[in-house]
Amino acid sequence: MPLLGMTIAAFIFNTSEFMPIGLLTDIAQSFSITQTQAGAMITIYSWAVMLLSLPLMILASKYNLKKVLLTTLFLFGLGQAISAISMNFAILILGRLVVACAHAVFWSIASVIAVRLVNEDKREFAMSMIVTGTSVAMIAGLPLGRMIGLWMGWRITFLIVGIISILLLLFQTHYLPSLETTSAFTLYQLPTLLRNKQLITIYGISLLFASAYYTAYSYIEPFLSQVAILSNTTITLVLSLFGVAGIGGSILFSNFYNKNRKRFILVSLFSLTLVLFLLKPSAVSIITLLLMCIVWGTSSTAFNVACQSETMLATDENTSSVAMSIFSGIFNLGIGLGSFIGGQTINWINIQSIGYVAGIISILGIIFYISRR
Repeated sequence: MPLLGMTIAAFIFNTSEFMPIGLLTDIAQSFSITQTQAGAMITIYSWAVMLLSLPLMILASKYNLKKVLLTTLFLFGLGQAISAISMNFAILILGRLVVACAHAVFWSIASVIAVRLVNEDKREFAMSMIVTGTSVAMIAGLPLGRMIGLWMGWRITFLIVGIISILLLLFQTHYLPSLETTSAFTLYQLPTLLRNKQLITIYGISLLFASAYYTAYSYIEPFLSQVAILSNTTITLVLSLFGVAGIGGSILFSNFYNKNRKRFILVSLFSLTLVLFLLKPSAVSIITLLLMCIVWGTSSTAFNVACQSETMLATDENTSSVAMSIFSGIFNLGIGLGSFIGGQTINWINIQSIGYVAGIISILGIIFYISRR
């Protein structure tokens, strides 16, 4: 039951993170700003997570993991409420920053808690459950949030996610066992952690992967509308397909990751690069576009869970939470960079070119990873 609760938590945290992408146009219209200006919300959120992940996790490492999780869920719900009632864009940003604080801690402890809830031989299963929550968020959470936003307004979408988080807080209060931290992490241990070559490699490719991915994905909704000329209903279908494909990535991870870990990551990087360069050409047909989205969603999920696993394998129980917080921070730095680069690409070139610019960044990721092997 507590592992199910963690899966649901992954679902709502990812639904919240992805919601602005599906509602970008509506949020921009609500505050009479451009889509690029609204996209700054994604960048600010991601960079806040990047800056807060390490200090908040060092602070949280002193406390029982159950208490940390419950506090995180409360903050998450509060941030959603602030976002829902925001009367201007600045207050919306404030609400998103409160959510970012919760996000910074949650993704640092989610995999760690999941793994501690099961036996060692069920480790991959526990991590795949977290990934399943992420995939379901993209299958149902993001499209459902978009549908609610189009029907009742984007504010109601934020409010519903906040209510779910409070219900989940009550659920985990009852079912999650007490999980004492093994020992508090101190800044004196940080240099040793950062001298870990395997960790630095994972952090480097994660930064480039996230930058490439979100250069294109942050603006996928206007791309599908303006370039592929799709209806709102079809756009929702396409966004759902990312999540369906994500389950495929989780299955691939469970079956093939341990057979050749480095090759698994490299194939994921190559797949993303191919999709990004073919994004604009594939927009001429709904069939080719759907095929690209399947590969895109599969490769991104496979890569993400593989890198989380690599991070945990490269550390011990005392440092895994902080290592994961650094991973989360760096990945969100990439999200922010990608969103910024995508916005500048639209401003200075055009929206059709976001896939090409993202593909170049992805190639840099492949070069970096091969050079570190």
